[in-house]
Amino acid sequence: MTSFLDDAALVAAMTRAAVEAGDLALAYFRSGATTSAAIESKHGGSPVTEADYAVDHFLRPRLECLVAGSGWLSEETVDTDERLGRDLVFVVDPIDGTRAFIKGDPRWAISIALVQASRPRVAVLHLPALGETYAAIAGAGARLNEAPIAVSPQTTLTGGRIAGPPKHLEALRNAGLDFQPAPRVPSLAYRLALVADGRLEAGLASTNSCDWDIAAADLLLQEAGGVLTGLDGAAPRYNAAVPRHPALTAAPRRLNAGLIEVLLQSSNDAKPQSPA
Repeated sequence: MTSFLDDAALVAAMTRAAVEAGDLALAYFRSGATTSAAIESKHGGSPVTEADYAVDHFLRPRLECLVAGSGWLSEETVDTDERLGRDLVFVVDPIDGTRAFIKGDPRWAISIALVQASRPRVAVLHLPALGETYAAIAGAGARLNEAPIAVSPQTTLTGGRIAGPPKHLEALRNAGLDFQPAPRVPSLAYRLALVADGRLEAGLASTNSCDWDIAAADLLLQEAGGVLTGLDGAAPRYNAAVPRHPALTAAPRRLNAGLIEVLLQSSNDAKPQSPA
């Protein structure tokens, strides 16, 4: 089993695997029409397709052979405690945005991160139907189709483009923030990546996103000058026994604290007031 010590070589190999996996998924994708893939419902009602499983089965051996002794956490693989004892763990979403994939919406992604000591070290986010491939190495920047990316230079949230769940956008409006609500982005990973490349000023995520939804995009944000945090301002930690997260905000570093403040203010305003 090969073990890459060079992160540049590792991200190149991860990118090749993501692109090949994307070609596999594209065989089932129908732009503007329902997928040709068989569709099932998982426990809880969310959909999964044979394309999700095909990508998962393709990626696991391709990735695990890159890093000796690595663990594995994927949305479409039954989880075990085995990964908890591993220092290096691949965190994968075979198709982030399965509902979009099913409907023929091209905004779905293959998300791959290598996590070390609870934080992402190398990441690739590939959008096959859009021809966009993001990659990042901790401490070495982030790129989209080989070109360096950076978060928006805007110095205020006012007038900014913000994407997220309707209830969070409504909370911002209720707090008096004047912003441009962006069209819904069905892939959470892509929503966060659009903040990393400056097409959005901020992105929001509801409670219960999982490691595989956000780990790769987290590193893209970090390396592009942004942050992904909970409403307490803390960065997510990965490869925990329960790989789920609270509500999250993504924004340039200079704007994130203000975004959190507005959301918390809206939450406080909505609470019943005690009698004087």
